Amino acid sequence: MTAHFLAFDLGAESGRAMLGTLDCGVLGVREIHRFSNEPVRQNGSLQWDVLQLWREMRRALEDLGGTRLQSVGVDSWGVDYALIGERGNLIENPYHYRDRRTSGVMEAVFERVCRDRIYAITGIQFLPMNTMYQLYAACRATPGLVDAARALVTIPDLLNYWLTGALMSEYTVATTTQFIDARTRTWATKMLEEIGLPARLLQPLVEPGT
Repeated sequence: MTAHFLAFDLGAESGRAMLGTLDCGVLGVREIHRFSNEPVRQNGSLQWDVLQLWREMRRALEDLGGTRLQSVGVDSWGVDYALIGERGNLIENPYHYRDRRTSGVMEAVFERVCRDRIYAITGIQFLPMNTMYQLYAACRATPGLVDAARALVTIPDLLNYWLTGALMSEYTVATTTQFIDARTRTWATKMLEEIGLPARLLQPLVEPGT
């Protein structure tokens, strides 16, 4: 029996859909669709055109016709996130990790919780693009949009949500947010609340391949 598996590999400049075929113990892989991934300027900010990515993914699925898939996986870059509204809607395009809204934000966060404590909990290097500083910047600049959200998900988790209807956070990409307690492998909710970040937006953590 032949089994088919589909993987979406999304990078900061392009994406591709790869079809894996397992036949008599032999795995074959071929590219079935490739597309560009270019950020867009929106009101002076740099954002991802995630709806275009979704259209390209759907095109790849449509090109497969009636091929029965055993599983579908999505891999992408980390740190960037999307806000989901009460009706399951995308509140706005996700911001690009190179957007300048996080300028000076790390220092503001350290005034609430010192960097040594953040590192002791998360074990993640300090980069202005980390989700922690992106979300803090959003809470300061557009608090109404954050308040209107019921969920925060990373880019691959957003696309998995659109594929399956299930809101969850895959553990390995969740670690790029700097929200994870490395010892307990759970959300560091107490630290986030001390910083002033809405931990209520975080979704249940699941292991890779779930």
